[in-house]
Amino acid sequence: MRQDVNFDSQGLRIAGHLYIPDQASTDGRLPAIVVSHPGAGVKEQTAAIYANRLHNEGFVTLTFDCAYHGESEGTPRGLEDPAHRVEDIKNAVSFLACHERVDPDRIALLGICASGGYAVTAAATDIRIKAVATVSGVDLGSFIRKGFNGKQDPSVLRTQLEQAARARTAAAAGADAEGFPLFPPDEETAKGWGKYAYEAWSYYTTPRGCHPRSAKVMPWISIDKLASFSGFGVIDQISPRPILMVVGMDADTKWMADEAIVNAREPKDLYLIDGASHVDLYDIDEHVTKATSRLVDYYREWLKV
Repeated sequence: MRQDVNFDSQGLRIAGHLYIPDQASTDGRLPAIVVSHPGAGVKEQTAAIYANRLHNEGFVTLTFDCAYHGESEGTPRGLEDPAHRVEDIKNAVSFLACHERVDPDRIALLGICASGGYAVTAAATDIRIKAVATVSGVDLGSFIRKGFNGKQDPSVLRTQLEQAARARTAAAAGADAEGFPLFPPDEETAKGWGKYAYEAWSYYTTPRGCHPRSAKVMPWISIDKLASFSGFGVIDQISPRPILMVVGMDADTKWMADEAIVNAREPKDLYLIDGASHVDLYDIDEHVTKATSRLVDYYREWLKV
């Protein structure tokens, strides 16, 4: 059963979908999982896929549009503010902790793509969170500083910061927020930009995964917010609570999980899915099924199901 819900996060109304298992009895409290979407995504995309599968296994799940995105409040639209994203997750935990069907001592996180870094940061300081997992997890700060593959020339960030600075000055003078496109304009261009860009284009801009409310443009003022963010930098603080990182073996972003898991303390697990790329874990049934199977075992163990 899916319900439309909303909750407050830093003064903004956050729109969510709450999934309660149909087979659940009318009494007793259930374990719950906050499922947080990728940077450009909305709750109806890959977050909904994982939320549905986990709720079918007996978990209450909550997806939501982060502030500035989808049906949630906040301007400029499409802003990526890591501090607010972390607060959105913590406030989602608060919503679940107060819900009559949820056991407040059995709440966990699942962060997909950019939400992987946000989930790690939230879990590091919010001890209500009993377990955290990521799927294709990305530290968006590292992504901005080093590129999707970790090989970006430092001059790229300098140029982006210069543009962000100009956009801030223009906004202070009364101009509308300036932004840049997140995806290539067409398939030919996407293929020319490489595998990662093509994957993102094929998911977010075609019938495969496109949603009318998902972000296609990011305001330039997101860049300097992200450039100082280190989502996986506090991963060692999660212990003694567990962390699971689910990653495709062929993902261009795998290097971030490889580096992060080394710094995590036990209990920890890096679960690799053969033949899967970064975006494959969003919606390709074969790979999502493998990921979900591992996640179900993980949450059942640590949420004592």
